[in-house]
Amino acid sequence: MKGMMENGLEEEVQEKQKQPCFSSMDKVDQGEPASLTWQRKLNDNAKVPPAFALSWRDTMHLAPLGFRLWRHTKKEEAKGRASIFDIFRKHTVTADHGIPLGGIGAGSIGRSFRGEFQRFKLFPLICEDSPVLANQFSVFVTRPNGEKFSTVLCPKRPELSKETTGSGIESWDWNLNGERCRYHALYPRAWTTYNGEPDPELRIVCRQISPFIPHNYKESSFPVSAFTFTLSNFGETSADVTLLFTWANSVGGTSGFSGGHVNKKMMTKDGVRGVTLHHKTANGRPPITFAIAAQETTDVHVSECPCFLISGNSQDITITAKDMWHEIKKHGSFDKLDSNENSPSDPGLSVGAAIAASLTVPSNSARTVTFSLAWDCPEVRFGERTYHRRYAKFYGAAGDAAMNIAHDAIIENNNWESQIEAWQRPVLEDGRLPEWYRITLFNELYYLNAGSTIWTDGSPPKQSFITIGDRKFSLDKSRSDVGTENEVACKDGIAVEILGKMSSLLEQVHNPSSSDAALGSYLLSNGEENIGQFLYLEGTEYLMWNTYDVHFYSSFTLLMLFPKLELSIQRDFAAAVMMHDPGRKKIMCDGKWVPRKVLGAVPHDIGLNDPWFEVNSYNLFSTIRWKDLNPKFVLQVYRDVVATGDKDFAQAVWPSVYVAMAYMDQFDKDKDGMIENEGFPDQTYDAWSVKGVSAYCGGLWVAALQATSALAGIVSDNESATYFWVKYQKAKSVYNTLWNGSYFNYDSEGNSTILADQLAGQWYARLCGLMPIADEDKVRSALKKIHQFNVMKVKGGKRGAVNGMLPDGRVDMSAMQSKEIWPGVTYALAASMIQEGMMDMGFQTASGIYEAAWSKEGLGYSFQTPEGWNIDDEYRSLCYMRPLAIWSMQWALSEKPKLERLEKQEMSRDVNEQDPAYLKHHAEFTKVADLLELPKENPSKGFLQTAYDFICRKLGCCC
Repeated sequence: MKGMMENGLEEEVQEKQKQPCFSSMDKVDQGEPASLTWQRKLNDNAKVPPAFALSWRDTMHLAPLGFRLWRHTKKEEAKGRASIFDIFRKHTVTADHGIPLGGIGAGSIGRSFRGEFQRFKLFPLICEDSPVLANQFSVFVTRPNGEKFSTVLCPKRPELSKETTGSGIESWDWNLNGERCRYHALYPRAWTTYNGEPDPELRIVCRQISPFIPHNYKESSFPVSAFTFTLSNFGETSADVTLLFTWANSVGGTSGFSGGHVNKKMMTKDGVRGVTLHHKTANGRPPITFAIAAQETTDVHVSECPCFLISGNSQDITITAKDMWHEIKKHGSFDKLDSNENSPSDPGLSVGAAIAASLTVPSNSARTVTFSLAWDCPEVRFGERTYHRRYAKFYGAAGDAAMNIAHDAIIENNNWESQIEAWQRPVLEDGRLPEWYRITLFNELYYLNAGSTIWTDGSPPKQSFITIGDRKFSLDKSRSDVGTENEVACKDGIAVEILGKMSSLLEQVHNPSSSDAALGSYLLSNGEENIGQFLYLEGTEYLMWNTYDVHFYSSFTLLMLFPKLELSIQRDFAAAVMMHDPGRKKIMCDGKWVPRKVLGAVPHDIGLNDPWFEVNSYNLFSTIRWKDLNPKFVLQVYRDVVATGDKDFAQAVWPSVYVAMAYMDQFDKDKDGMIENEGFPDQTYDAWSVKGVSAYCGGLWVAALQATSALAGIVSDNESATYFWVKYQKAKSVYNTLWNGSYFNYDSEGNSTILADQLAGQWYARLCGLMPIADEDKVRSALKKIHQFNVMKVKGGKRGAVNGMLPDGRVDMSAMQSKEIWPGVTYALAASMIQEGMMDMGFQTASGIYEAAWSKEGLGYSFQTPEGWNIDDEYRSLCYMRPLAIWSMQWALSEKPKLERLEKQEMSRDVNEQDPAYLKHHAEFTKVADLLELPKENPSKGFLQTAYDFICRKLGCCC
């Protein structure tokens, strides 16, 4: 009950007990929050989290890299391109985030638990953190005795500037008492209860819902949210109520003042009315249109104010924000307001629109009103390439669908909620699970919306004729098509005919082949639906799409909820494995130039400024020598085959799996079957060096060998199944040499740090139904050691598992990342514990993440869970991908599908290295591996690097 009481459910129950029982409210309705939710009062003080600061040692260690990265960032900015780390720009950091708006892959608008609309992520790589305070819901109440109440439904009052005219939003009634209002969050829904605010005899509940519906690949892509207000009048008289929804023609920041914006009244079927706000974007971004709407019924009257002036002076727009507000206070609607649609706004002006829903709520009764907010920006632009978002497949790509989307949300949101409740109910009602887990499991999903996700319709990108360059071309077709062309021209007009020819020509010229783009759609089997491509950023400050070493942890979310998207990502990486891009890029750690992508290497990411075409945007180190990416690819592929049973997918990606494993053979220097790390951060812990055989990469390699053998059996490549099984047994024996009696050493070169993630390979092996990579007693001993040291010795287990702990019980301070706690890794560790039957230990381990990130007494990371925090409670990289790994815990708790093991694989276990069949395949494998081997590196250093290293040694720095 502790978790319930700290969320304030006791107070909420007491409020409800004061209310009358209405026969019309006996059934489940939108006016009641879910049984378990994350909660805050609207006036709660949000603790702003502190960012980490580099120590002297870390500063000296990272100084050359940091300088090169800063210089690289400036050069990229000068070219109009983004750099992979957005760390040199000041970010607005708050701790008041709530459930964001919209489905997935179509842009995101954040919302604070206080009611502000903020964190606008409507275009790739652009985040406007600050709230637009004109975007509000407000309420006006009039009683028969003349009593009147009015307030913006947000406790935050805008700050007054010296230039204010008194006619802006500061003139509105900002009277809300947040103490009596409570926010409830359970992604993708949120409820805000206003108990007696502003009218003491009226209870208002706003239910916000977005179409995030597992296994639904249509509505889940829609850029829209619906808001249903339930008004419960427990007074002795009726109440005339007007709910007001105001929206600025802005995409965040200062965009509202750029000019050229137009608002228009709109009416659709089913009584849905509203206003569209056409926003003229700047800096080459595609245009976007918003729509705010409400449904008129026999009880509800809807009226609009299509344009009012938020800021600035205009002779054309005569209605100010103050005029609009007082019109509602005086008349309860806009019926008497002479408000016209505006011509394009002038630069320097900020304009908005409003929609009002008026109704009478009888005594001891309840009524509902539903609003919606939609936006339509179907184009996604990366340089000269333009893609269409997934939802355009259903609404078209003309950019005129905002009102239709808003209409559909009002009509269909109850159906969405039924599907969401059916999905969430089994978890919420599972009393075996801790309450904090049941809530946090769903709320961590915020990142699939707020992680700047992009979901395309699967069509090839469109490009302009400028990109054709010096190539000859002609729009004319053969004479045999003239008759057909004339028929089309007569039907649709000459412009449509010409546009069709242009589109066809550009597709022919730029249609990507499997050799120059990591677009895995060519791996689809005949007749299989192309669900589109999916992108999500590593983090708000770490700008790389589909960072693969991190996706290894977060991918359980897509696999369990949207498996077709997960397979789409894997096909893209399978295609990328087969790519070779000799273009050079500069590495920040040493200033050397290396190939962007080589054949056989799994890329770190799918790109940044030109995803799929320019992969591997990460440039701190050369990831073509990383040791975890290829094994992670193989393990994820096998897991996804097991989960989906899709043998066509297995067959399609099998060549990429084989090549990825052959590529890694070069890193087995002594040919003992085990890969070795090379003394630099050549894995996901990219600020923490490792050398020789390592617990992390070595374990992944052993598991990947076994997964390759199993996958080969599935695709009926029995020779490969036998071959990789023998290699697995050989590597497994080497891996076990890291065992020191209670856990696996960090590496074989004398580092005995207790790594929280040392059993990552075992974690994946078990969750895939493979054989364990170490004896059960060793696995359980290591997990107990990690729990005892990495978890419980850091603030009593209230922060999660620190990455590195020394055997004497001190935190490993040798590297920036060794002393950090990574929520995603802690969730994965907890999942591993659950898989090994150590359920209480697993939940206790993960509870530290809840305490730090989500609890009221925590560090303020709710709905922006970072990559990590250190032992001083300082975060690094808010709003990060890896914490989605909490769904690996749910995977561990769930019944998992099983593929029937093939007899050949079982029979092959007696084969050894002297078997003729093994030797034959080994010779063939070695030929492939030799062709993939990288050239020898030149170890020479530049003068500045040599001088820097000398100074570090003199100062005694661990550089």
